[in-house]
Amino acid sequence: MPRNSKLETRNSKLFRLLPSVDELLRTPELAALVEREGRAATLDAARTVLERLRAEIAGGRMGQQQVELAVGGLSAAVERQLRQALSVSLRPVVNATGVILHTNLGRAPLAQAALEHARQVSTTYSNLEFDLAAGERGKRDVHVERLFARLLSEYAPDTTTVVVNNNAAAVLLGLNTLAEGGEVVVSRGELVEIGGSFRIPDVMSKSGAALREVGTTNRTRLADYERALNQRTRLILRVHRSNFQIVGFTEQPALEELVALAHRRGLPIMEDLGSGALFDLRLVGVAGEPGVGDSLRRGVDVVTYSGDKLLGGPQAGLLSGRRELIARIRANPLFRALRVDKLIYAALEATLLAYVRQDHNAVPAVRMMRLTADEIGRRAQAVAERLPDLPCTTDVVDGGSVIGGGAAPGATLPTRLLAISTHGLSADELAARLRHADPPVIARVEEGRVLLDLRTVFPEQDAEVEAALRQALKD
Repeated sequence: MPRNSKLETRNSKLFRLLPSVDELLRTPELAALVEREGRAATLDAARTVLERLRAEIAGGRMGQQQVELAVGGLSAAVERQLRQALSVSLRPVVNATGVILHTNLGRAPLAQAALEHARQVSTTYSNLEFDLAAGERGKRDVHVERLFARLLSEYAPDTTTVVVNNNAAAVLLGLNTLAEGGEVVVSRGELVEIGGSFRIPDVMSKSGAALREVGTTNRTRLADYERALNQRTRLILRVHRSNFQIVGFTEQPALEELVALAHRRGLPIMEDLGSGALFDLRLVGVAGEPGVGDSLRRGVDVVTYSGDKLLGGPQAGLLSGRRELIARIRANPLFRALRVDKLIYAALEATLLAYVRQDHNAVPAVRMMRLTADEIGRRAQAVAERLPDLPCTTDVVDGGSVIGGGAAPGATLPTRLLAISTHGLSADELAARLRHADPPVIARVEEGRVLLDLRTVFPEQDAEVEAALRQALKD
């Protein structure tokens, strides 16, 4: 008999050891699972487990004894599969990377007040678009517009703000409103690409405006802008190079010069700040990163920025600027497609209230920026002193944290790192084990050591870091 025929005969015998899906569902264990979790979900899990076994048999990876053992544990296997299928995928993690606005880890963590306010308005009805005083329909903007006005009016009295779902949407909406069918002048050195291969020229194209590049990658002069202006020009766009630096032989006109040129020619000027801080970053040792107020004070007509970066709130795109221009932006039909819901407004309102009260420590991302290396070092040393029994070497060493999220790419915040090395386990293997902890701990690996930066770890998570290390090194 040919070898393939023998294998098919063998596999057929093994396949017959497997119960049918209906037989499996009639067992007492799975009948109870159907009662608890529903027939559809349990049926799907049973099929998945049986198909996996059939694939193993067909691949010649299981013998009769292994199949019999597997059949004996089918109920438990189906329950595990069902638990995995019905578990949530989005999980909290411990960010020990030292990157405060880590895009892959959700950027800015929300303040407790923001979370509580979102919970309050989401579990019942709210006055999202209802004017309680007048007893008629209202506008959802008012819940944050008044707070933005208090925070920004000192820089430009006629400033108002609208909210969309992210900064890319804010740029798209601003360009479409102010420059559709015309040209937008922008420096070649500012044609940036943000996360996910999302590029300014692509956003410009989708907005219906034509890109007019001026200058070179490293040098753009005011005269370059002036020569590019023509009857089709609708807007001058300044894009903050927030996620990279150009150094050396460079030139860029001052923002005040660009504003003066735009206004002299009767044109609006819009600046895409990307991150956009509502507090002075120089207070945490970061220079050269303009805030929203800085741009408005210098005469920029519309500023776009993110809600979940330096502001430290929920994901949102914000457009702050001259009332007349913001009114035009708000009247754009595209605004409705890009607007945010009650959860975002609630979280954003609570975050802005912290700024109005000047309670910056209530905003987690800002609080992390304000931590000193000594404060972080004391916590790292305390964790290290609780690990003497583990098979590893722990040191507390100097290092640097970064803001992340495309903000202040050249800035480093001094920190103290918990550095861990083991003899029987590589740094990459240890980092992988930490990622599989509950909750997962995300660390850095450098020069053969795992580095944990507690700047981005909440103090109450220090015990979870310790537990994850114990679990990872117990063998």
